[in-house]
Amino acid sequence: MSVGIMVLIMFTSLFIIIMAGVPIAFALGSLGLFFGLIWIGPSCLPLFINRIYGQMCSGSLPAIPLFIFMGFMLERSGSTKELYRVIYNVLGSIKGGLAITTIVISTLFAACSGVIGASIVTMGLIALPSMIEHGYNKSLACGSVMAGGTLGIIIPPSILLILYGPIAGISVAKLFASSMVPGLLLALIFIIYIVFITKIKPSYGPSITKEERDKINKKQLVFEFFYYLIPPLVLILMVLGGIFFGIVATTEAAAVGAFGSIFLSLAYRKFSWKIFKETVTQTLKTSSMVLFVALGASFFTVVFISLGGTRYLTKLALGLPGGHWAILLFMLLMVFLLGMFIDWIGILYICVPVFTPIAAELGFNPLWFATVLCVCLQTSFLSPPFAYSIFFLKSIAPKGVMLSDLYRGAFTFIVLQIMGLILLIIFPKLALWLPSIMF
Repeated sequence: MSVGIMVLIMFTSLFIIIMAGVPIAFALGSLGLFFGLIWIGPSCLPLFINRIYGQMCSGSLPAIPLFIFMGFMLERSGSTKELYRVIYNVLGSIKGGLAITTIVISTLFAACSGVIGASIVTMGLIALPSMIEHGYNKSLACGSVMAGGTLGIIIPPSILLILYGPIAGISVAKLFASSMVPGLLLALIFIIYIVFITKIKPSYGPSITKEERDKINKKQLVFEFFYYLIPPLVLILMVLGGIFFGIVATTEAAAVGAFGSIFLSLAYRKFSWKIFKETVTQTLKTSSMVLFVALGASFFTVVFISLGGTRYLTKLALGLPGGHWAILLFMLLMVFLLGMFIDWIGILYICVPVFTPIAAELGFNPLWFATVLCVCLQTSFLSPPFAYSIFFLKSIAPKGVMLSDLYRGAFTFIVLQIMGLILLIIFPKLALWLPSIMF
């Protein structure tokens, strides 16, 4: 049987099983084991053992549960809710101020944790009811919450980047540095859009009333602004600064962040053993999900690579007409389409081992290509039908918010994400400038 037919059978089987509702971790792992025993034989088992052992010895994967713990602990510390209230009072007097506040807080939350679900649920409970109450356009309100939440996948410390580094053989610290500016650029694009659309259509984002503005104590507002903003910023600088300046490795920085999140919850008088237990339990569940998918995907990819699938697809892609930019567009389109149906971790473990050699053959900078691919993968959180952001927000959305409102909001911000991706492709320095300074 030719390699091309085997590749087609593997991916077709994977698509059918996932569409049947099988969890992606078990779909990838079972198919890897099945095809490995059929086409390679019992000799595939040592390959699986070596891959498992390699993941267990990884120096960066322990950072995942630590950063997840940091995110959930910060969520429960109450600082996010209070900071939203303060910035809401600062920006609420301008058109679209509440939506802008949502993006700003989501950006800060993303820089504290790579947990997408926690960010979307937190902002969905805090920001969405407030925007709906003030008469915001529901699609704009929902889109702001969902798109703001997806920033956690590209702004460090991102779980996506921690997983990407070992797969592609790239330093996680360099990936953190290369993704910082593109992540902030996306946040800026979102804010510019909100300002623009509320300027044209003021009813989409009305400002807070004069009565609400009169109730604001400006002196207390200034105090609260620094009280709730400075501690999280110090924690972000400690974590990311330690990584960027080479003081600590990624895992050690994650440990600092986890400890710092406990300290912040103590400082804000929100810590309790009940909250600590809930945070640890949620961290265990989320980390186990991520690592199970990584394990199942590694079974699938080791069989795929052993059968020559990577070499086959590399040769096939390099033979496409249109030159290296057409091939890049093809790879990004594949990631975008897969994002509609497959979990992002599965896409990572399927596409990165295949696309990385192709990008090397085309002469693309590996750090820039990794950042481009991750920004493209960010759209998978908004692109239906398999859209994490929509599922998370719908589960906690107030009454009156329809699924159609979420879809319209998601579509608008997907277009904005693609605009950011195009800028990153046109101006590679957006991804390469900070790493060139730091490293």
